[in-house]
Amino acid sequence: MALILTVAEVVAPVFLLAAVGFVWVRLGFEYRVEFVTRLSMTLSVPCLIFVSLMQTEIAPAALSTLSLAALLAYGGVGLGALALVFVARLELRTYLAPIIFGNTGNLGLPLALFAFGDEGLGYAVVVFAVMAILSFTIGVWMVSGGGGFLKVMREPMVAGTLLGALFLWQGWQTPTFLTNTLSLIGQIAIPLMLITLGVAVGRLAPGRLGRALWLAVTKIVMCVGVAWTVGRWLDLPPVAFAVLVLQVATPVAVTSYLLAEKYGADADAVAGLVVVSTLLSVGVLPILLAIVM
Repeated sequence: MALILTVAEVVAPVFLLAAVGFVWVRLGFEYRVEFVTRLSMTLSVPCLIFVSLMQTEIAPAALSTLSLAALLAYGGVGLGALALVFVARLELRTYLAPIIFGNTGNLGLPLALFAFGDEGLGYAVVVFAVMAILSFTIGVWMVSGGGGFLKVMREPMVAGTLLGALFLWQGWQTPTFLTNTLSLIGQIAIPLMLITLGVAVGRLAPGRLGRALWLAVTKIVMCVGVAWTVGRWLDLPPVAFAVLVLQVATPVAVTSYLLAEKYGADADAVAGLVVVSTLLSVGVLPILLAIVM
């Protein structure tokens, strides 16, 4: 009973904030997703990543090991997703990237923070940074059919990650007034991302729900299996292992839908994956969290 209450306390704020966004847009209130997303991805999230890395008390060696684990996990999931797409004869541009990359930002970061505190958030931003770099390079290339590799160098999240890693490695700290300012900016990221997730799901027009269901289930099983195997193989510490599994297992990100819309892939099919996998995560993530806690 105590474990169930603990998991509920962790998961409830995540989905309640997403529900706020969902209800908000269903009531017809204005919510400019493009503006909020730009604010989050270019300002608040980079600040969150930078401050989290700079202030983390996790040993740099442990973060390096987790970075390797994240790369191996996404590599394994990528190979599995590629095989799945070919066997099921699915369109590569539409389905490959959404199956590989999860919602490690909107959902994974707050879940890790609520479950494991600042230590969990420190690990989670590493996995998120690895996923973001892969998504904005290989992921864009998958959806667009070319290009995207140079775009990553212009992403503020990459700058925040590299600077945070440098400050962590050197043991540097920004002046207190600047740290407090960056911390306040970073703190708006998590509630904004969760509310925006709910808004985006509320506005989606999903398609091919039958296919989306079995693909979403397959994605969860594959992601958990690969991340679990990699984490045990590298003998990650308990919190790092739990964060890796949870992050890799997050549902399809709304970003995948936006990229499909932008580059002419089947956006309705991706929207179906986003909605179905997010709904499945309401039941799956609490169970998974109870297992790894």
